[in-house]
This record gives sequence, structure tokens and C-alpha cells, in this order.
Amino acid sequence: MRVLNCDVLVVGGGPAGSSAARAAALAGASVIVAERRRIVGRPVRCAEYIPAMLVGQANVGDEYIVQRTTGMRSFLHGRCIQDMSAPGCVIDREMFDQALARAAVSSGARILPGHAAVGREGGAGGRVLLSAPNSATVGVSAKVVIGADGPVSRVARWLGLPRPHCLPSIQVRLPLLEHLEHTHIYFDESIRAGYAWVFPKGNVANVGLGMLSTPGRPGLRWALRRFVRGMAGLGLVADRPLGLTGGWIPAGSPRPCVYGDTVLAGDAAGHTHPITGAGIFQAVVGGEMAGRWAAKAVLEGDLALLLGYEEEWADFYGDALSHAHQRRLLWEAHTGSLDKAINRFWIGFREYYAAS
Repeated sequence: MRVLNCDVLVVGGGPAGSSAARAAALAGASVIVAERRRIVGRPVRCAEYIPAMLVGQANVGDEYIVQRTTGMRSFLHGRCIQDMSAPGCVIDREMFDQALARAAVSSGARILPGHAAVGREGGAGGRVLLSAPNSATVGVSAKVVIGADGPVSRVARWLGLPRPHCLPSIQVRLPLLEHLEHTHIYFDESIRAGYAWVFPKGNVANVGLGMLSTPGRPGLRWALRRFVRGMAGLGLVADRPLGLTGGWIPAGSPRPCVYGDTVLAGDAAGHTHPITGAGIFQAVVGGEMAGRWAAKAVLEGDLALLLGYEEEWADFYGDALSHAHQRRLLWEAHTGSLDKAINRFWIGFREYYAAS
């Protein structure tokens, strides 16, 4: 078995992993990133919207931006109930992920594409085992491991953590028939404890939905088909799918981030917003924090310093995610009409921010 040594091993080469790798390498640590996909960022399983402020935070240029948006419009039963200013960008997610990965490499990190983390010898402190593209096994000895491998994180399973509560999502790319400067969000009772979206991306749009699965009720594909027909009937999009994707959206509470010599970041840490499903901003910011504290712990020879990441993240975003999780529980328990309830469940309304 081939054995590699490093200060910090990052499992996952998405926004959280690449941001962590860049930060750790810039701080002086030797860093390896194990990325199971052979091409970083592909396939894309994302609605591809980011807040405008993330462009500066990510600091990898702006070539990945396809369209800038000025706000968000929310609809209930087809009627616009809010028009909110919210500058953002609809991006090419593959290009964005690859830009972050290049920045990590330029900072000194080493990325191993096509290398999936499959286990750890002897638990904490043991080598992490990677399955290489040629089916060989590679062992990596690292002083700190950062799990940034998504909502069904293998690293989290090593730690004995349960799979987080997730919502299934599905999305198609459709020709857009009119110019949109806003993202569109749609609610109705058939989309249980979730929403549908139309995100403009130049002359096409990402059209999808995520919702709570309920036994005995119509499923995700039925709901998407119904929604697409409605949008096509309004003349907003052409009912001519150009691509289909889907995935899991974490909707649980944030987890503790630090477990001995191992930390979690991004979706693996439950840092996705339980109401909106947004997670790219938190992945980049949290990944950078995780990488910086990992390097500090290694270089100063004190793993207890990793708790600084936990504290910094909690100060930055913990209250917002905890409140969102409480709203998620209320929303999933709600039955009946959304007419008088949606203001308590959606971030665009002041009632959402009232004490739970």
C-alpha cells in the first residue's frame, strides 16, 4: 500500500474542502485533498445561486458568474406575496468549484482526484484509506482530518454520527422565455415543507423543488412535472428539458464540528440553512475557518486549538442556523393552509425572525 503523509487531510473537494485546503496551506501546513470525483465540480447537483457578497469572500475572480440578480420574489398559490431586494448571482457551479480547487493548489495544497475515502485504520489517529482510480489503496497519515464530504459524509459515519435529516430535491434546466432579474420562489400545500424555484441563468433557468417526502402522497417527479407545466403555461419557460439533476438538501440542526483530531465543515457539519437549503456561503466561510484552525493546531502541536473553529463558527452563524432549525420543525409539523402560516416559515418575512 502506498502511504502519504501530511499535516492536514481534507476529505472532499467541494467549496468547503477547497476553502479549507487553501486556508490551511496558506497558514503553512502541508495539505492533501482526497476528492472522490475524477473531475472537481462534476456532476453539478445545485440550484447554483449564491449571495453577491460571496464573490468577494471566495476571492477567486468572477468568471463563473452567469447572471447577476437584484432580488427575490416569493409566490403563494401563484400570487406574488413579496418582492425583496437581495443581490445575488446565478453561477456555473462546476466552474466555481474548479476555481476554488485551483486556488487551493496555487496555495500549496495537493488534490488527489478520483480518490474516495473508504475507511480509517484503528479509529482516531489512524491512517485514512483511499480507493484510487486504479483500484489500489492509498493510506494517508495526517495530524488533522477535515471532513468536507457532503450531507451523507463518510467521515461523519466514522465518527458514529447519524445521517442528518435531508430533503430530496430535483431540478431541470429549461429554456427561459422572458428576461428575469429576480429569483422566483413558489409555495403551495402540494410542496410539503419546501418550495419550488426558478433561477434565471442567461437564456435558460434552473427550475426545481425540494420538499418533505410523505408516504402515500405524490412524489418529487410528479410535483416537478406539475410545477413545470404551470410555469410553461404562464409563458415563463419552455417545457423542453435540457438537463436533469437532483440530490439531498440537509435540513437538520448544525452538528458539533470538532471530534478529537477530526473536524467537519460545510454540509457534513450541517451548516446548510434548514429553511432555504442554501449552503455554499457557509461552506466557503466555514471551510476557511476549519482550515485555518487545523493549521494552527498542527503547527503549534495542540489539537485542543481545534475548538477555536467550533467557537468561531458558532459566533458567526450558529444562532441563525439554530433558529432556522426550529422554524423547520414547526413547518414540517404544520398541516393545512399556508395562507396565514408562510410568514412564520420563510426568511423574507419579519414574523420568521420572532422568538420561537
